[in-house]
Amino acid sequence: MKILRNILLIILLIIFITGIVFFILGNNLYKTALDGNSLEEVIAEIQASPNYIEYEDLPQNYINAVIAVEDHRFREHGAIDLFAIGRAIYVNITNFEFREGGSTITQQLAKNIFYITEDQVAIRKAAEIITAFDLENKYNKNEILELYVNTIYFGDGYYGIAKACNGYLDKDLIEMTLEDCTMLAGIPNAPSVYAPTVNSDLTRSRQEKVISSMVENGYLTESEETKLLDNLDEYYEQFE
Repeated sequence: MKILRNILLIILLIIFITGIVFFILGNNLYKTALDGNSLEEVIAEIQASPNYIEYEDLPQNYINAVIAVEDHRFREHGAIDLFAIGRAIYVNITNFEFREGGSTITQQLAKNIFYITEDQVAIRKAAEIITAFDLENKYNKNEILELYVNTIYFGDGYYGIAKACNGYLDKDLIEMTLEDCTMLAGIPNAPSVYAPTVNSDLTRSRQEKVISSMVENGYLTESEETKLLDNLDEYYEQFE
């Protein structure tokens, strides 16, 4: 029993030391990414873009679609979501493959701004978490979501929802339909796969997942889902 306890203590010590090491390395990566600027200065530069869209100008259906499919507990948790992390670990272990991630929208925002080209996954994840806490400390949820949809990549060279909407649909955001909102909300998960110019069948499959998530989280009724799905055949004619 004593030997087992000592082994457990050693394992916990190794985990603790490893956590400290990755925190230090992640924090150093964050400081390097800032390149001598403050987080506020980096954010201000992003917001100065002529294509930047403020939260108040985002269609509510698009906001709901993004939250439903990317981080349905976004307004309930902080920088990280321990429940989502635990669920992702369970799903991946039980399926013996990577099927689900546990990153919050705030963590994804951190990656989009600073670490999109970083190859060292463990250190990058540590830096994302540190950055996410800093973002949540300095910006509210609406501001974080606003920044997120303005920095995500939609494929075909389109960064941000304004360029994606104009590029794929030849529309301004104010013209977006529910079909448009659910389609665009699905692309950033894997732009090289889900962009309508790549494979519209896969785009549609991902869109159906977005719609299902919206129903599951109370943003759409089942009757609205049925009507929306029935309209998709006609909707996808524009991408043929």
